[in-house]
Amino acid sequence: MRIYLIILLVVVSLFSSSAFSDDSILEYPSEIESMHKKAAEEDVDLHCTTWRFAAEMNNLAPWKTIPVECADYVKNYVMGKGYATDLERVSEEAFIFANSVEFSGDGKDIWVFDIDETLLSNLPYYIDHGFGLELFDHSEFDKWVERGVAPAIAPSLKLYQRVVDLGYKVFLLTGRKESHRLVTVENLINAGFQNWDKLILRSPEEQHKMATLYKSEKRDEMVKEGYRIRGNSGDQWSDLLGTSMSQRSFKLANPMYYIP
Repeated sequence: MRIYLIILLVVVSLFSSSAFSDDSILEYPSEIESMHKKAAEEDVDLHCTTWRFAAEMNNLAPWKTIPVECADYVKNYVMGKGYATDLERVSEEAFIFANSVEFSGDGKDIWVFDIDETLLSNLPYYIDHGFGLELFDHSEFDKWVERGVAPAIAPSLKLYQRVVDLGYKVFLLTGRKESHRLVTVENLINAGFQNWDKLILRSPEEQHKMATLYKSEKRDEMVKEGYRIRGNSGDQWSDLLGTSMSQRSFKLANPMYYIP
């Protein structure tokens, strides 16, 4: 009987000092909290991924800023491998098509490029303005444009050079102001873009027009002049949709802003 009592006391002592130690009791809620935090982060990531997909597919109603809860998600995307890889994919697919076109031989086959977030990157500006979390400020953005230091989007520069080498005429169609022509030309050249055939900017009379209408009218003029718009590259659906659309359009990713 004494032996059994001793054994029982030892077992109780061991059980009390390990299974119910203060350390074990404190670790349990910490682990639960960590699990909840991880699940919440996964929910936000999924929510923001579906939001970005809807934005890129033009399935969202017109929007002015990215969702507040997606600020870190958008930042991580555009500063990481995902955005770079998406841009590379678009460039490669566009080149495959460009290389497949049979030219007419009359010098009327053209490729249209947008500029901002298509050829030139404004990421340095958006790093300081919340990656699309802030409402767009025209005067602040104009100041950035006037510095003329926007870097080239590398995959787009590669596509641009390939398109020129294939013999396309290149038209640059941008929503930038006509008053920014000189600084835009200098910025493009310094970033590596040369030998375009036409650079089209908004005149003062066109400032009020929606981008889709403005760019459609400019493409209409190209077609009336006998040009065949084989390809069109832009980061906004307003760069691509409307009248006189290209034979193939190539949409570059841009979750930071929307231009109707």
